[in-house]
Amino acid sequence: MTRTTPFPYGSFWKKVCLGSALLAGTVCGGLAQAAPALMPVPQSVSASNGVASLAGGVRIVWATPPSPLLQRAAARFSQRIGALTGASSAHGGPYVLHISASYDPAYLTVGAKEHYALTTSADGAHLEADGPAGVVHGLATFLQLVQKTSDGVVVERLHIDDAPRFAWRGLLLDVSRHFASVETVKRQLDAMELLKLNVLHWHLNDGTGFRVESRVFPKLTSVGSHGQYYTQAEVRDIVTYAADRGIRVVPEFDVPGHALAVLQAYPELAAQPLPEVNAVGENLNNPAMDPTNPRTLTFIRALYAEMETLFPDHYFHSGGDEVLGTQWTSNPKIAAYMKVHGYKDAPALQAAFTAQVEKILSSQGRVMMGWDEVSEAPIPKNVVVEGWRGSKWTGSATQAGHPVVVSSGYYLDMLTPSRTHYAIDPYDTKANGITPEELTETHPKITPLLQAFIQDPNAAPLTDDQKKMVLGAEGALWTEVVSENMLDARLWPRTAALAERFWSSENVRDVDDLERRLPVVMAELQSTGLQAVQHENALKEALAPAHTGPLSTLLSVTVPVRNYALNRLASKSGDAMLSAPVAIADPDAFEAIRFNDMAKRYVAGEKSLKSPLKAMLASWAANDEAFVAIAADVPALEEVTPVSHTVAALSNAGLNILNGASGTAWRLDAQHLIAAQEELFHNSSNHLLSLKREQPPGGLLIAILPGIKALISSQN
Repeated sequence: MTRTTPFPYGSFWKKVCLGSALLAGTVCGGLAQAAPALMPVPQSVSASNGVASLAGGVRIVWATPPSPLLQRAAARFSQRIGALTGASSAHGGPYVLHISASYDPAYLTVGAKEHYALTTSADGAHLEADGPAGVVHGLATFLQLVQKTSDGVVVERLHIDDAPRFAWRGLLLDVSRHFASVETVKRQLDAMELLKLNVLHWHLNDGTGFRVESRVFPKLTSVGSHGQYYTQAEVRDIVTYAADRGIRVVPEFDVPGHALAVLQAYPELAAQPLPEVNAVGENLNNPAMDPTNPRTLTFIRALYAEMETLFPDHYFHSGGDEVLGTQWTSNPKIAAYMKVHGYKDAPALQAAFTAQVEKILSSQGRVMMGWDEVSEAPIPKNVVVEGWRGSKWTGSATQAGHPVVVSSGYYLDMLTPSRTHYAIDPYDTKANGITPEELTETHPKITPLLQAFIQDPNAAPLTDDQKKMVLGAEGALWTEVVSENMLDARLWPRTAALAERFWSSENVRDVDDLERRLPVVMAELQSTGLQAVQHENALKEALAPAHTGPLSTLLSVTVPVRNYALNRLASKSGDAMLSAPVAIADPDAFEAIRFNDMAKRYVAGEKSLKSPLKAMLASWAANDEAFVAIAADVPALEEVTPVSHTVAALSNAGLNILNGASGTAWRLDAQHLIAAQEELFHNSSNHLLSLKREQPPGGLLIAILPGIKALISSQN
């Protein structure tokens, strides 16, 4: 089928009568409907030809007999159609979706054929795919074209020709810090399928727990898991579940650092005496294995051999990050070994150890993957380097001939909004890292550890050959401050924004359009199984039983602090942070985004927005009294009461502007408030500042600040 020219997504839909006007119910193609929120944006889309009715349901007709895998994909598609549109009696004949799919021997590899072409016309649809992965992706796109309107369920009539930009589009899920049940993991896999992500990077051990049943080393289960682990049968079930959805599972078993849970089970492998787990200020990530102990590599060889029976993927992640050098240099036996063997420092010893781990994996038929520290070791060029300490590592690793997966800039636990992650391209060697301006402001001691995170001003753009070495990218969610009932909301919909960055053309950059589509996509994910709303409601109910309204209102206009400022706050309050209001606050805060956009447009001359703006501001101003009432004697709510007071004060200032109030005192007060809140935003604007500067009460930042500032500034 002929490919059409890629287009700027947001402007395109406006041209074909699917832009912002439709959100108000404009009639297009004869039916009132909402704009479809295609995500990721396809490589090419034809102009809309209106819609076709799905009143009679959808029936799939296969060009050739489908495999059991494709039959299951079709069953999920039919179930999701029902979930999105609701039960209704069929009227007329079914809308027929014809599917033809080629056989792909590379399915579930980095070489999988993922291209598909989808045409939805008045009398039926055709999906042609180069392999099973293309069918899965095409069905996900079809679902996004389905709209429930006042005239019934319809599908947008388009031609789409689509394939991913990157072959590796992953999500790292850390289940060591906070365990996630099988059901919870499967929910994320369902959402990944709908957004065309195809790798689950499963981080399964760390200081907090070893999470897979081991029969070779049973103490890993009885001691290292602390009672929370996946049986081998459950692991196989999850791997099969993922494979059905076109998702590979790449396990990570971290060595030689991040090993406390392993060392609790087998302390004879430790480089240092193990710390007290509950000791104040103790970093559970620090304990490392002893690389000079012959039993260490014997243990790793046997452990990896056992785990490889559970994970069939060709790639195996061995970690290799954040090894604290003093774990080795302060051990007299290890220090003597280093001197005898000519290792000048801990990184040199780690490089030699990494090379040995690679040989183990290679001998077992696997390709090693590791964090970018491994790129400093003498390892074969086929080892995959995952860049996390800054975008410059993409340049250095590809220049050395290593395939690269980029996670720099895509750490979701930093709690930055979707637009921040969306702006970072995997090919950009300067997109992420500590900037010269940040160094100038904070004047940190430039240690080797810090140096690894500093941007390289001389980093050259990737050459075409280097770009070929970038397999793709991964979002990452580390769960130190993410409990299981926070997981769905902490991952989505920001992971959807990353999915688009990893799939769509580099030229797809319309952030405003992204933020219009994300709530629609999130609603689809909720309808098809995600439980973010249910879990957030349960957290609210626990804080304010039967009176969650005022808390919901406050959280609609606030966001959590960023760049690990929340981790710093949690280090002082412990698990209390997991049930505090900040645990529910959304990094995107779409209600606040909508207000800020409306305020900007009002100031620019769109005066019809005055009434809805006043209604929003009046609601937020009035909420303070109600919030104070529910906060009484609830420490977590009392802590953020000052934030509620400030929201009310800022809202009243906005109302004064819209009402044409005179006087200067209130205006000066508002300007001082705005300046103070802007400083709080700045205090967690990067990791160096977040470690030192004052943070807002309860870790809540006021997200309507740009809109309020626009209104106040317009009257200066």
